[in-house]
Amino acid sequence: MPTPGLDGYAPPWREPEHEALAELARTFFVNEVLPHQARHEQQGHPDREHYRAAGKLGLLGLSVPEEYGGGGGDFTHEAVLLHEQMACGEGSLGLAVHSGIVTGYLVAYGNEEQKRRWLPGLCSGELVGAIGMTEPGGGSDLQEIKTRAVRDGDDYLVSGSKTFITNGGLADLLILAVKTDPAQRAAGISLLVCELGDDTPGFRRGRLLEKIGLHSNDTAELFFDDMRVPAANRLESEGSGFFQMMRQLPQERLVIGVGAVAAMQRAVELATAYAKERTAFGKPLIGHQNTRMVLADCATRTRVSRVFLDDCIARHTRGELDVATAAMAKAWLTEGQCEVVDRCLQIFGGYGYTTEYPIARMYADARVQKIYGGTNEIMKELIVRVL
Repeated sequence: MPTPGLDGYAPPWREPEHEALAELARTFFVNEVLPHQARHEQQGHPDREHYRAAGKLGLLGLSVPEEYGGGGGDFTHEAVLLHEQMACGEGSLGLAVHSGIVTGYLVAYGNEEQKRRWLPGLCSGELVGAIGMTEPGGGSDLQEIKTRAVRDGDDYLVSGSKTFITNGGLADLLILAVKTDPAQRAAGISLLVCELGDDTPGFRRGRLLEKIGLHSNDTAELFFDDMRVPAANRLESEGSGFFQMMRQLPQERLVIGVGAVAAMQRAVELATAYAKERTAFGKPLIGHQNTRMVLADCATRTRVSRVFLDDCIARHTRGELDVATAAMAKAWLTEGQCEVVDRCLQIFGGYGYTTEYPIARMYADARVQKIYGGTNEIMKELIVRVL
């Protein structure tokens, strides 16, 4: 039976094995990664060794089959890991991309040789994974990407640039969306798996981007100038890349939703604890009606969000999560995250605006959730199409 949380709610899909995983993940993040938070924020990226440490504990590639070095689980296991990471305030490791997205592409579209070549390294943490879709000239309209891959014998010559690439500064393995037929829109896009190093000819890492939030998370620009990529590194046939991305995007949006709900839950917990400690006009903040009403609203929004998210996770695990419902989850849950975190920050007063309090960092980190993975405006267009 699922184990109830502190508020009495237990996700229907959660089993004892998920509880053991949650405890392991929480211990790792709190004891091994969070003590280095200040340094990670200063350098703008996590330490590579923390990926390896996560791999040694079996926390990477949880949904990858065991024969390729993974945990042999499913998306519910990835969801538990990502929830615990957000719930404890660890934001440096790009696990949502590394394990939640990159390994999924290889499992779904890689041939046997490709799976055996790359998945074990991703699961051990020896390789750090990233995916390159967004370009300086556009984000949500993937059909209009400009990065080109021209066939040259057994290779492709790749030229162009990508930006806002999570894990881009550390990435050893990049799933790259390119135009192999510039005359086509969706049908001209292919996915190439690029093995990267700082000495890779034709490849250059740009600056780590300075962001208003997620300061410890590695986000970079990437540049390609006739970089050679073996044609054998293409995922399936030429021209299938756009449709591969469309099939994988519901999981990416669900990954974002997991982080949103975990952040909402953490914000309510932090604000409640502060409201019980802080006094104003002779009594604790929680003794004032307005504070109680705000916390009640935020707790309700969080519980409803969790139930919706858990339904989406169950559907996705059964292979039944459709594009529109995933878009609903991404848009509604991230908007809820921004609203709940903002209202909880208000309870802290001036202290909520100082970065020594976690709620301030959560406020800055939340804003991008409504942008990446497809903007929430695009999500609403996807929803309207099925009405």
